[in-house]
Amino acid sequence: MENKKTFLLVDDDVDDQDIFVIALGKVDKNIACIRASDGPRAIVKLKTDGQFIPDYIFLDMNMPKMNGLQCLSEIRRINRFKKVKIFMYTTTAAPYLIKASKELGVDGLLVKPASLNKLISMLRNLLQE
Repeated sequence: MENKKTFLLVDDDVDDQDIFVIALGKVDKNIACIRASDGPRAIVKLKTDGQFIPDYIFLDMNMPKMNGLQCLSEIRRINRFKKVKIFMYTTTAAPYLIKASKELGVDGLLVKPASLNKLISMLRNLLQE
């Protein structure tokens, strides 16, 4: 039996969260998705819950309080998350943001697609890598 995977999605847009969770459910109903509505809440969750180590973390780039790059930087400073796969999940694919993300240790970038089916395909491909 395969181990259950856990995702952490950090995104301030509730509609984008819902779409992501729906797509993830279509890819694999056994994947748990924990949501955080902003970077500070995600950091608190990650720092205070010693049992919580997600398999994947998805960070929206454009969030209030703490943007995706700031959140990525904070997460990469926590030793137990050094090997967790982290992806930027954003509408912004500007070259300077891609470069900055890579310098901070991101594993990849997913541009938010216009359709649910495209997101399902993107997540399915990511999990097969």
